[in-house]
Amino acid sequence: MKDSTICALGEKKCVPCEGGVSGLSSDQVRAMLVQVPGWSVTSEGKAIQRRFSFKNFKQALAFVNKVGEVAEYEGHHPDISFGWGYVDCMLTTHAIKSLHENDFIVASKINAII
Repeated sequence: MKDSTICALGEKKCVPCEGGVSGLSSDQVRAMLVQVPGWSVTSEGKAIQRRFSFKNFKQALAFVNKVGEVAEYEGHHPDISFGWGYVDCMLTTHAIKSLHENDFIVASKINAII
């Protein structure tokens, strides 16, 4: 029987974060990172990032547009750079200058696009 208190990241909705809360601990980040395959923590530990590869610019652009739709729906926006055959996404919670559960929720939903 599934514990109803445990919810997959992709099933959650981002909650507004306007600061005044602590970022995730290193242990919390490690636990959440296993739920978003392909993502890694940046060297300073304040963001997660992932590179996605595509066959051409058109596919990369289409992916960016889908990521944009997810970001708008969640109200939590990644930093995105892209070009021919690649998309780089980085997530952090700017209001707390650290990682929050919202970053992992959006990462999970981005992973579901591919």
